[in-house]
Amino acid sequence: MNSQRIHEFFLGQNTDAFLRRIAINFAILGFLLHLLFCVLYDLSFIESSDLDSFIDSYLDALYTPFSIILAYEVYELIRAIPESFSNSIGKQFEVVTLLVVRDIFKNLADIGDADNVSIDADVAFIAMEAVAFVILFGTALYFRHQTSVAKKPTQQDESVRAFVQQKKHLACGLAVVYIFVALYSFTTWLTGVVDGDTGLSRTVFFSDFFTWLIVSDIVILLASYRHITDFPQLARNTGFILSTVIIRVGIGIPGYTGAALFILSAALAACVLRLSLHDNPTDESE
Repeated sequence: MNSQRIHEFFLGQNTDAFLRRIAINFAILGFLLHLLFCVLYDLSFIESSDLDSFIDSYLDALYTPFSIILAYEVYELIRAIPESFSNSIGKQFEVVTLLVVRDIFKNLADIGDADNVSIDADVAFIAMEAVAFVILFGTALYFRHQTSVAKKPTQQDESVRAFVQQKKHLACGLAVVYIFVALYSFTTWLTGVVDGDTGLSRTVFFSDFFTWLIVSDIVILLASYRHITDFPQLARNTGFILSTVIIRVGIGIPGYTGAALFILSAALAACVLRLSLHDNPTDESE
């Protein structure tokens, strides 16, 4: 099997369409099943203190479909890597946007179920997360718009084609890593549930995956030195990696600090993209 067939198998259009259908169907099914468990818990047909954090609020049912959609969006992020660095960073912010939305739903569910709630503190934190969501969403849209209007060169020299091929190989490798990290994270989480640890955290899967994503970004940066010699593009790619590192740190830190780091990452990436496009508006963003 040659490299092109391997890429089509893992990241091709047919695979993408198949996984999209699977993700949508599982998201709908997961939402309905989770909602059913919430109804049974509300009617006292299910009594388990270990599962309270999963089914004690109807808003908890939103966690399941968003988790499935997030898993698919991470796959889309991997598919964007061979296209351009800017495209993959834009998809990265789409993933983090959905991750913050999922956290907001979970926090709202916890507030609605709590007997003693510090309204000022809890609402203030959700407001902070909402601000982070808006900024992340705006950044994702900004990346999508700017990368869609950026002019692509009609011809590519041999070195650029080789660089794109290297990124395809890297994306395929990251897809394999994605599968193993997902299986490991799900197994670890399931083992924790069996042992009575039913906490829901965004660090599950995303902390490990973004670590590997940073590794892949650094490999791309180092490989780009063979094909890109001007300082602005190298500085741009370095800035994008820095924004990814900030996101990775923010994922592992709960509370206001994590939300603030997400906002910082979005602001940094948007500024870097704007400066790079101002320097070279026809940047192909390889």
